[in-house]
Amino acid sequence: MYKNDLILRAAKGMPVERTPVWVMRQAGRILKEYRKVRKDAGSFKNLVETPSLAAEVTVQPVDILDVDAAIIFSDILVVPEAMGLPYEMVEKKGPFFNKVITAEKDLSEIRMIGGGELEYVYEAIKVAKASLSGRVPLIGFAGAPWTIFCYMTEGEGSKTFSKSRKLLYRDPVLSKKLLHLITESTIIYLKEQIKAGADMVQLFDSWAGILSQEQYQEFAMPGIRRICDSIQEVPVTIFSKGAYTSLESIAALPCHTIGMDWQMNIDHTRKIVGSNKTLQGNLDPCVLYGTRDNIKKETRKMLDKFKGTRHIANLGHGVYPDTDPDHVRCFIDTVKEYSSR
Repeated sequence: MYKNDLILRAAKGMPVERTPVWVMRQAGRILKEYRKVRKDAGSFKNLVETPSLAAEVTVQPVDILDVDAAIIFSDILVVPEAMGLPYEMVEKKGPFFNKVITAEKDLSEIRMIGGGELEYVYEAIKVAKASLSGRVPLIGFAGAPWTIFCYMTEGEGSKTFSKSRKLLYRDPVLSKKLLHLITESTIIYLKEQIKAGADMVQLFDSWAGILSQEQYQEFAMPGIRRICDSIQEVPVTIFSKGAYTSLESIAALPCHTIGMDWQMNIDHTRKIVGSNKTLQGNLDPCVLYGTRDNIKKETRKMLDKFKGTRHIANLGHGVYPDTDPDHVRCFIDTVKEYSSR
């Protein structure tokens, strides 16, 4: 079905000739080709909501960087927007919501998605799949319920998300109602992505690390577990950044792959996760600011630590926007060459 299906085989624990590799945020500002399309689109949201353009930038890293998978170009915040909470993408600042959820009455203004609200994402997946012509698989994605909850209650990015965490303490009933709505909407959204052609999906819990272990278990894990239980059609990757104290419960989820950030110890993580799941990651993105020789050295060191176990190579976070694309390509080429030996 695919000329290169390494990432699907690696996710499922099947034999691979070498370690597959892709890069979080590979479709984005590191590429001058992306910046041209983004300029023509007029705004970030126009780019996300125009299927032909979103598909074009989805495929660019496959053409330019020769990664082993494409990931659909979109944003995790399309889900709260489809639920009735529109957002703006403010230049050099990030996402901003004019309305937020702070009380029970606010729930009347949002809804569980029906699926059709995000047709532009599904269409972009179809167009991208056609353009890929079976070269590599396509990854779909969504934000994990807790991370989406943060934006819907805080209204913008934050170092602490103190308003979101305050709501957990002050009104746990409301918090769980909102998390339930997000969870069920996310399941519908991911299933529609899969119907459109996504070959695997990744759940990004970007703000997992700001919760205590107890709060992560009570508020975040139930939604993630429900999503994993519900998505059986394709391999699922869980990337819970910073949730180190919850690694055992993450390892117990019915997912195929666990994403690692760059601060996680590979031996320790493998010991907890065991041999029956694939690990993804976890080179420090800042390594790519170094010399080519140092990139090669650090990439080989990372691969050696995984010791030939189930592994998909990636960075431990999204590639930073001012990274030299040639350095990203150096990382990718090194993974291919070194793991093939």
